[in-house]
Parts: sequence; C-alpha cells; structure tokens
Amino acid sequence: MSTWILLRGLTRESRHWGVFPHVLRSTIADAEIVTLDLPGNGRLNQMESPTRVEQMADYCHAEIQARGLKPPYFLLAMSLGAMVAMAWSQRHVEDIAGCVLINTSVRPFSPFYQRLRPENYPILLRQALLGSSLAEHEAMILGLTSNLTDNPAPILDTWVAWRNECPVSRRNALRQLLAAGRYRMDEKPAARLLILASTQDHLVNPRCSRRLALRWKTDFAEHPSAGHDIPLDDAQWVANQACDWLARKCLVR
Repeated sequence: MSTWILLRGLTRESRHWGVFPHVLRSTIADAEIVTLDLPGNGRLNQMESPTRVEQMADYCHAEIQARGLKPPYFLLAMSLGAMVAMAWSQRHVEDIAGCVLINTSVRPFSPFYQRLRPENYPILLRQALLGSSLAEHEAMILGLTSNLTDNPAPILDTWVAWRNECPVSRRNALRQLLAAGRYRMDEKPAARLLILASTQDHLVNPRCSRRLALRWKTDFAEHPSAGHDIPLDDAQWVANQACDWLARKCLVR
C-alpha cells in the first residue's frame, strides 16, 4: 500500500481537488489518500500563512506526524503546493518516497515573466486594487486555471460556497504570494520525481516545468489541452501518469 499526500496551490484548499482523490484512489490499488490544507487556507483560514515555503513544509511534516501516519509518503502537489513538496522532501528526506509536481516553477530556473504569464498582470492588478464580488473572484480564478468549456456554473457555485465558508484573507493571499515568489531550490530533491505540465497552461508557462525536468533529469509528461489545474480538467490523466510512474520507478527494484 502507498500513502499519497495531496497539496494545493495559492489560496486553494483541499476541497478544490474535487473528484481527483477518488479517481487517484481507484487508479492506484490500495492507495491511502490524505489531503492537507496549507496554513491560511480552507479549515486553517484563521491561521497566518507563513511567508516562507520552508515553514509551510515544516507545518505539513508536523501535521502528518501528529496524525500518526508512518513514512515514507508520496506527495502529489501543484503550483505553490509543489514548492512545499520540494521543500518538504529536502528538509525531511526520510518522509518522502517520491513527488509528483504539477505545473510548478522555481527560482533560479525560470524568470518571473514565465512563472506568471505577463498577460495576467492587468487582471491580477485590477483584482488587487479594485476587488470584486466572490462570484467574480472565483470566475477569474477558474478562467485563469481551467480550460473547461462545458457548463462551469456548478463548479463556480461550489467554489463560491467554499469561499463563503472558509474565506482566505487578502493578507494571507499576499503572504502566500510572497512565499512563492521568494522560494529558491538550487539542488534536485533526493526523492524520485515526476513533473507534469500542460501545453495550454495560461497561468504559468510550461517552459518552467520543462526546464526543471531537463535540469534535474526527471520523468516528465505534458498534457496537450488542460489548463493550469490539470486535476480539474483531466483527473484521470493525472492519476494514470502517477500510477504508471509509481510502477515504473518506485515499486520496481
């Protein structure tokens, strides 16, 4: 049996995985799936978000220890969550058997204009300065992170309800953005890695993931049509990639 810990990105919570945990559990036999919220998000929205990715990783390590789960674990994480996974695998080597990193970027391998596409700057600046309703805010995030075109209304209604229930403060959002922007990972983590990207990611340039996979000589796969949130747009593809990689690299000696 393998234990998989799932980490989301900037201002997102564990419920934003949607159906993906169920898909992953049905694809990888006997997998135990654990979803964690980062401090400041979801059920932890009253906590102050750390301004260092390393502090987020230490929190996750301590939380899993408190739950009594025995290492090693596999981490599957996207965006900011993938940075936390990298830091976790570096700071607590004995915890991690392998990492699946989705649409992430890290200094010094990618410039800022690839880590966040310039065409999004006006949208995000307008949001920061003028604000918006919850529905408008969540619609903006869905538009930036997903390429789904069929009936997004149920997703938006659900996301708005979650945000009403567990709002992320602007202060915590900025602290998470600062943590992501300043995080640096010069050396390849000791854990086995699979890096996933999407050609049609409109938030982060897929060159970031390609370059990271090339520099670190890791396994790599790229989705041709999904957006930044590949688990939302094509949960089965991500689960299949993780399952195949697990059999090929991690369970075969």
